[in-house]
Amino acid sequence: MDTATTGLTFRDAEDNDVDLLVALIESAYRGDASRAGWTTEADILEGQRIDPEGVLAVIRSSDSRLLTVERDGTVVACCQLEHRGDHAFFGMFAVSPALQGGGLGKVIIAEAERQARETWGVTEMHMTVISVREDLIAWYERRGYRRTGRTSPFPYGDERFGIPQRDDLCFELLVKPLA
Repeated sequence: MDTATTGLTFRDAEDNDVDLLVALIESAYRGDASRAGWTTEADILEGQRIDPEGVLAVIRSSDSRLLTVERDGTVVACCQLEHRGDHAFFGMFAVSPALQGGGLGKVIIAEAERQARETWGVTEMHMTVISVREDLIAWYERRGYRRTGRTSPFPYGDERFGIPQRDDLCFELLVKPLA
């Protein structure tokens, strides 16, 4: 039996999930706890990754879903899906650091793509990744995403997104066709 999919359930986040999801996202990307997994941004960004208001905005938006993943009743991952016309945007992806590297992320992204395609009839999934995150970009490329070379600026000076530890950060758009 595939342990990456054992006991998983997918559901839309609710208002009462906000604090738990903020803690999950923070643990996957920031601070020493994030170093237990491979998705840490602790060496390039300090401070917060997301705040409760940001999570709540996604939950309450009519064009977004915050897909929450549970294993045996415990929240272990989440991701944002946002309907943007002919494509969906994938973001706020977090897997508990203790469970990273075991195939769970592959299962979740495949399910997110399936749900976006079936729910909204979109033909592409878009995401942005900090351009210096070569290991993470390579992981997405192995899932069928391609680099576009199109970038957008990192929000320097807005501590809601963290405190940059270097001055060369920007987001690169990655795109995957959804068959």
